[in-house]
Amino acid sequence: MNSNSPSASSADTYSHRLADIVGTAIALLTLTLPVFVIAHYSSNDVQNNQQPAIQNLQEAKD
Repeated sequence: MNSNSPSASSADTYSHRLADIVGTAIALLTLTLPVFVIAHYSSNDVQNNQQPAIQNLQEAKD
């Protein structure tokens, strides 16, 4: 079979295109999935004990 034949070229182009699509999907999942997992499992009821600096300055003036 000659590698320059149209059928081999179209099959090769299809496999490269499929590999590009699968690679892009894996890359997007790798970048976005951890963000969604962290956001889903992070606690919403975290208490912030830090007081604003402006309030502290006003109390110091009094």
